[in-house]
Amino acid sequence: MSGQLKDTASELAGLLWREHTVYRDRAGGVVIRGEHVQRWISLAAGGGRDEVLVRAGRILDGGTTAPARSEAVVRLSAGTGALAAVCRRLLSETAATPTPPPHTGRRGGGRRTPRGRTTRGRHTSLSSWLVVAAVLAVIGLYVATTTGRI
Repeated sequence: MSGQLKDTASELAGLLWREHTVYRDRAGGVVIRGEHVQRWISLAAGGGRDEVLVRAGRILDGGTTAPARSEAVVRLSAGTGALAAVCRRLLSETAATPTPPPHTGRRGGGRRTPRGRTTRGRHTSLSSWLVVAAVLAVIGLYVATTTGRI
């Protein structure tokens, strides 16, 4: 079944996208990535002998894959054309679902001011003070040894 999945996925990828990458995932299924459309399709062995589980999802900004947004079970005997039609439907459902807000790089914590900046209290932790004290001790030791006072 895995060899048949790989062949079917390669043929399907050519029907769906001009630019694509086909690879095997850890679970033994096959993934087709369309980087230019920021979508992926996964084919995995289904419950029946002639069935395949088709899942579709998005590719996030960093190149990682988001969880599947839609899935369907398709019979391989239906042919590659029917499989491509199901994949296109799943991809359109994936595109129709609202996208999560873009990652702004701002971590949680702090409160927002009217201008949108975050403020935090000016608390220096004990470990920071210990690092500062160690650096000052090293500098003091260096100065003392170079001036000949030790």
